[in-house]
Amino acid sequence: MTALDITLSDAAITQMRTVLKDMGKSGLRLSVRKAGCSGLEYVLEDVDQGLDGDLSYDLGDFTLFVDEASYNKALIGLHIDFQKDLLSASFIYTNPNKKGECGCGVSFTI
Repeated sequence: MTALDITLSDAAITQMRTVLKDMGKSGLRLSVRKAGCSGLEYVLEDVDQGLDGDLSYDLGDFTLFVDEASYNKALIGLHIDFQKDLLSASFIYTNPNKKGECGCGVSFTI
């Protein structure tokens, strides 16, 4: 296990476990890609294993794989939460590297 400076709330871990169980997968892969009007967006994919060079965060019954280039560029210190209300449910990313975001909150700049 590689030590990562990424934290997850209990709600995020619970939701990730639920999603992975429903999809029959054993891990999630986190990265960023160029997209949106501000430059970058988070990508969270269900996977059975990471890619070569991925960093890993063992959470017991599943693993969070993190793209190393994305981690070094934009994800150090990231906190992931999950929030649900009557109208929506989503993962919330609190990123100390973020300098701005688009109006709809989908993409961000570092």
